[in-house]
Amino acid sequence: MKKKRKTNSYAKWGYFFIFPFFLCYFIFSLIPLVDTIRYSFYEFYRSGIKEIGPNFIGLENYVSLFQSDLLKYTMNTLIMWLIGFIPQILIALLLAVWFTDIRVKIHGKQVFKVIMYLPNLIMASALAMLFFTMFSASGPINSILLSLGVVDEAIDFMNSVFGTRALVGFMNFLMWFGNTAIMLMAAIMGISPDIFEASEIDGCTKSKRFFHITLPLIRPILAYTLITAIIGGLQMFDVPQILTNAKGTPDRSSFTLIMFLNSHLRSNNYGMAGSLSVYLFVISGILCFMVYRMTNHPDPDGLKAEAKRKAKLAKKERRK
Repeated sequence: MKKKRKTNSYAKWGYFFIFPFFLCYFIFSLIPLVDTIRYSFYEFYRSGIKEIGPNFIGLENYVSLFQSDLLKYTMNTLIMWLIGFIPQILIALLLAVWFTDIRVKIHGKQVFKVIMYLPNLIMASALAMLFFTMFSASGPINSILLSLGVVDEAIDFMNSVFGTRALVGFMNFLMWFGNTAIMLMAAIMGISPDIFEASEIDGCTKSKRFFHITLPLIRPILAYTLITAIIGGLQMFDVPQILTNAKGTPDRSSFTLIMFLNSHLRSNNYGMAGSLSVYLFVISGILCFMVYRMTNHPDPDGLKAEAKRKAKLAKKERRK
């Protein structure tokens, strides 16, 4: 009779080491998330020293939320995000392709990468204060423009809708394009050089190589970049908060969703803050799902389409 071999399973150690993560996630993320959703259905705020609630009021917080300037603040946030993100992704792609092209001999690539990433290390609050000083009516930018004779009088950037939004977008671009470029560089460097060599032998042009080889193969990293950029854009707060002194001037055209949320938290209106948080969560989920579907083709290599085509041809042959 053969003896059964005793096997040791190490799976339990994997569960043991990931248990702290799930414990922290449960305590610090999941419970607050559920509690936020619960508070969104309650009337819960302070009136002077008196605390009102929590009293269950159903969807009244959501009705009040959509009767406010919520859609205006949503558009403000998306516009300022797009102003910063569109040049960010275009320049990051350009730099990533340029730095990973083996035919372009660039000396000191690591130095350039460090320089590109440096703005990401600057605190957003410090950068906002710097731009506030530079672009104020009596700041150095206006002084230079006046001394060169470009303008006759100082430009009040902070009281212009386009000027304020452009400054916020430019700061977001400046802080994040280096990080995006480095991630895309890593994605392109992960593509086998044999693919690019074969395309060059076949006479593939640079534009075709970029759109038909590079972009499809870096699609997962591109999707990750877009999704994280959307989440970060919807959470835009510190730059416009400091630049406009929490007022979103002019005429609240730079007032973002998180600034709106912060105003409810300052007034201790937890019910409205909870409903706004749920709204942000839903909008983030919808936008991220749309990006995921756009960047993840169900048949990236065309094998399924080719198989269907062959099946149709086989059916036609059998009918004949």
